[in-house]
Amino acid sequence: MADEAPQSGDAGTVRLARTAEGRPLLGDEDGFVPLASAGLDGVDDALAAAVGGGGGGGGGGGDASGAGALPSLDDLPASRTPADRLSFGVPFDPGKLWGIGLNYADHAADLEETRPAEPASFMKPATALTAPGGPIRLPPTEETARVTAEAELGVVIGRTCTDVGEDEFGDVVAGVVPVIDMTAEDVLQRNPRFLTRAKSYDTFLVVGPWVSAPVSVDRLAGTTVRTVINGETVSENTVDRMLFPPEELVGVHSRVMTLERGDLISTGTPGAGVIEPGDTVRAEVEGVGALEADVVGDD
Repeated sequence: MADEAPQSGDAGTVRLARTAEGRPLLGDEDGFVPLASAGLDGVDDALAAAVGGGGGGGGGGGDASGAGALPSLDDLPASRTPADRLSFGVPFDPGKLWGIGLNYADHAADLEETRPAEPASFMKPATALTAPGGPIRLPPTEETARVTAEAELGVVIGRTCTDVGEDEFGDVVAGVVPVIDMTAEDVLQRNPRFLTRAKSYDTFLVVGPWVSAPVSVDRLAGTTVRTVINGETVSENTVDRMLFPPEELVGVHSRVMTLERGDLISTGTPGAGVIEPGDTVRAEVEGVGALEADVVGDD
């Protein structure tokens, strides 16, 4: 099942999702219909169709085919199913999984860390992915005794691109998605070079329940990202408080490597909280949606 986060700024957007069984869906704030009713075969095609709908100039390099906008559900010959009657899976098949550390000025100060002069990025394996609801499965305590969870805004690439200018953000990004990212903090504290290991345990990345599209720099301005554990807000902040905003992150990483449809850039967290078996973690992204997952032990 899916819960809603405050949806201000959601007007004029659609949601791309898949059920837990893998059926592709197209939705809005009133519910979901089969994606096939829009003449699209799968979410991959829908990501391509979403590119360009958020505005922005230029081409960003790569293949521009499929640019345009997704249809309004009011124009489709199908009845909506409310979100709370559906169980969602990961909404698309992610390619590269990028994460960004210390990207909120306030979070860096809380951790008494030096604010990075450039994006502090890292990659995670596909095996870290798990669907909305989880569970987030904690490793054995002899492996790590302190795991934290954090809410993030994820940026989903919609077309192959390189050397993307910040003004081309809407021409290459299909949409945005709530993300819950985990860290084995005690592993990381032993040595900062252990970051990849600390981030890569199975189920340490929850993505969903849907991709909200299209997206633009203006749409994201002021968006609140909130980490909630067991109903209590652990931390929250707004996108405009990022050290490196989403459009800069896309540009930087597109100069490092070719970005492809389905690549995900998790843009950093306003703050994290320690999690234990029995907890429930929730990522709320204003105007996008809410993502929730339960935490279990290794037994």
